[in-house]
Amino acid sequence: MKIRSLFFMTLLMALPLGVSAADVKLTVHNDEPFQRQELVELNADSVRHRLGLHDGETFVVRNRIGQQVVYQLTYDGKVLIDAAVKPCGQTVFTISPGTPETFRSWVEGKKYPLRKDDIGWENDRGAYRIYGPALQKTGEKSYGIDVWTKNSKELDMSERYYKDYEGNVTGYANSRDGRKDMETDLHSSFHLDHGNGLDCYGVGPSLGCGAPALMVDGQLILPYCYKTYRILDNGPLRFTVELTYTPAKIGNDNQVVEHRIISLDKGSNFNKMTVWYEGLSEPCDLAAGVVIHSADKESVVIGKNFVQYADPTDRPDDHGFQLYVAALFPNGAETRTLWADHPADGIEGHAIGIKRKLKNNERYTYFFGSAWSEYDVRTQAEWQLRVDEFLKSQYRPLVVVMK
Repeated sequence: MKIRSLFFMTLLMALPLGVSAADVKLTVHNDEPFQRQELVELNADSVRHRLGLHDGETFVVRNRIGQQVVYQLTYDGKVLIDAAVKPCGQTVFTISPGTPETFRSWVEGKKYPLRKDDIGWENDRGAYRIYGPALQKTGEKSYGIDVWTKNSKELDMSERYYKDYEGNVTGYANSRDGRKDMETDLHSSFHLDHGNGLDCYGVGPSLGCGAPALMVDGQLILPYCYKTYRILDNGPLRFTVELTYTPAKIGNDNQVVEHRIISLDKGSNFNKMTVWYEGLSEPCDLAAGVVIHSADKESVVIGKNFVQYADPTDRPDDHGFQLYVAALFPNGAETRTLWADHPADGIEGHAIGIKRKLKNNERYTYFFGSAWSEYDVRTQAEWQLRVDEFLKSQYRPLVVVMK
């Protein structure tokens, strides 16, 4: 009995204070000399196995103070935890069996049939949308990814859509000449800032902010609107959507299908894009990037593994702010500008990265994103810093140790 008691006493003494035998200690290391705030990923099956839990059984994550922190289980079997880690420092969490508290969501996305099948999504930094089948049927040529600015952590994209929709109904009802009442539009349109941001980005027949396109003989083969969609994750920390597109006919290929998986995390200015093509009879160049609306070449920055741009907005004479956009290629790309031979629809060209000779069903991952000069990125110089640090984080991710 004494030997057994001594064994258990030694085991308890070896455990950290406040941690039970079934708990998992998680240490997140930051080897970079700048502050990191990002999601770390764990294998969900591995966490449950270490905790002795079966599928469906729940657990809680706590910080060193003992507070529960938000986490998310993803469609692809990951546990996401939002980690703030000091420069060249570490942050410790404890994972234990238990029932988690209810936390607010930091990301959200959905389909908006009332706005021609748009799919819109947002986090606490910005909002984005892509165009759907109902818009394509109208003949309007909007191909790329749209950006909506934000200066609030609140998820308000749905509110903006419905306010705009109701304004359209009321505005036309009050019209005497068949045109929407201007006073109503001034107070409801999501193209105007009502204190929390707006849609001031021009897309049209372009890549917009971050869309991919196959490239043949130096020309972009732009897909139209999405054909199918499936929302895979919807908060509280990550939004993920899977989409299919049908590009224009490419060479002798009868039917090429473009697949995209887009995800946006809490606190990030950048979306993750994974794209691949089904039906390519031979390798084809892939391009991705941002549309250029100004002939001012000083506003376009081409780096080795990124392109970034200070967009003047769709009404530069009315707005006094800028919209910053970028596409980042940590997996390598040939970056350049592609100026239009005959500029039209306000499109002067594109800043792109080219992945040469993408094979059939070969997946390629890059990032795209935005910021607004009236929120947390005031100047293009600050935007460049945000781009640089994000790329560094991709090359040197946070180190996660689970014990």
